[in-house]
Amino acid sequence: MFLVYRVLTTILYPFLFIFIYFRIIMKKEDPERFKEKILVSHFRVVNKKKSKLIWFHASSLGEFKSIIPVINQLNTKYQHLKFLITTSSLSSGNLAEIELRKIKNAEHRYLPFDVDFLIDKFIRSWKPDKIFLVDSEIWPNLIFKTKKYKIPIALFNARLTSKSISKWMIFPNITQKIFRVFNLFLCSNLETKNFLEKLNLKNVYFKGNIKLYDPINEIEIENFNKNFLEKKRFWFAASTHKEEDLFCLKTHIKLKESFNDIITIIAPRHVERSKEIKSLSEKLGLEAQILNKKQNILDKKEIIIINYFGALKNYFKYAKSVFIGKSMIAKLKDVGGQNPIEAAKLECKVYHGPFVYNFEDIYKILEKNNISKKVENFEELSKNLSLDLKNPQKQNHENKDLLNTLGEKTFTDTMMLIDNFLDDKNK
Repeated sequence: MFLVYRVLTTILYPFLFIFIYFRIIMKKEDPERFKEKILVSHFRVVNKKKSKLIWFHASSLGEFKSIIPVINQLNTKYQHLKFLITTSSLSSGNLAEIELRKIKNAEHRYLPFDVDFLIDKFIRSWKPDKIFLVDSEIWPNLIFKTKKYKIPIALFNARLTSKSISKWMIFPNITQKIFRVFNLFLCSNLETKNFLEKLNLKNVYFKGNIKLYDPINEIEIENFNKNFLEKKRFWFAASTHKEEDLFCLKTHIKLKESFNDIITIIAPRHVERSKEIKSLSEKLGLEAQILNKKQNILDKKEIIIINYFGALKNYFKYAKSVFIGKSMIAKLKDVGGQNPIEAAKLECKVYHGPFVYNFEDIYKILEKNNISKKVENFEELSKNLSLDLKNPQKQNHENKDLLNTLGEKTFTDTMMLIDNFLDDKNK
């Protein structure tokens, strides 16, 4: 079966150029750096000299953010380490370019497609000493190449959904072979741990979801519109998806019945949708503004659409009430939910829809401590927001300490296992 996969991905290689071309048109790929994914000549390898190279692959935005504290900790503890960080999505690549400027010994590249000769050349060129795949980034060609070249590999913050587990078990033999290559599993939930243990795998651990560890220095959080936000009555819809645009705007219209000065700020998960949201707002008779970085929010605009990356914390800090997206879309129920942790740590009341599978374990903690609340429709959200807006001051001061304590324990326990994986020889 693996041979079929390897041959098939090789045969499909020429068609990937067409695939990536259409993604560029849809603004889902970097128009300059997409070649890193598909051409050996654009791997841009940096000589590690006498250093040891640790490779982290974190496909998406949330996965990338989860490894930054780990890299910072490793930099503090160990000498002579270099880091290769690969991502897949455009949003994670854009954030990586910003965040990794602070880490001089880290390089960012886009991960090549899982085609045998591409992956083989990538690994032989970069020569990583240890590899971490993050979350559910399980690529057969990549994994078997690590076995071929005897490179230790770990699955970090591993997360396998019930749906993906069912798919893996269609071919139990190849599943066993793939997962047995890994030297360490750091699971993000018990469901993943139980599945891996049923495969009789070794070194399977669950210490909590590492995303809970997200140190936030509020002093460093700046918002160009701070004075405006401190004076105005607003709520914040974060990481929303296309199907949730109308939901947010209907919530705004309902709130206007009680608060004629209400402002709704929307940060779409994919900023290329900003014009679509503005157009929909205007069709509903709402005054909308697409807000770019370091641009003033205009008076008499009631829908503000954030049009740049890395803005969420800047608005969580000033918002009392936040709706977290990718949670109202039934067709995404098996992959629903975006990360609510930053909002909760910045003392926001967090609202979400019924589909939060991706962060189900996190939401259980938040709901138990009255930090988050599920809503089924825009009427229910607007009703809750109306109560919040009557007293716009934040009231969830204890949330930060609770979540920081949980996150720090998860991080400490996880780093102990990572230290063992890296071995004392790296010190």
